[in-house]
Amino acid sequence: MQAFTTLMRQRQPQALEEWFQSAKTCGLPDLVTFARGLERDRVALKAALRLSWSNGPVEGLVNKIKLIKRQADGRASFELLRQRVLLAG
Repeated sequence: MQAFTTLMRQRQPQALEEWFQSAKTCGLPDLVTFARGLERDRVALKAALRLSWSNGPVEGLVNKIKLIKRQADGRASFELLRQRVLLAG
């Protein structure tokens, strides 16, 4: 896991294949399952390591909107909810 953390933090897509091989042969069932799951989405994982784009800001905004919606919880009309979302943005 330390090797995986290092290659993610240092953004090293070239080290990914070697990590897959070592993780699948390590003998730890949880790590093997984790590696196989990541391997199925290999293309997206390599793209995440190569590209600087992130959907983090969008996810943060969605989280904020959901929080506002939960706070209203049926007590507010759509227009009031709309205004709260627009003012929070």
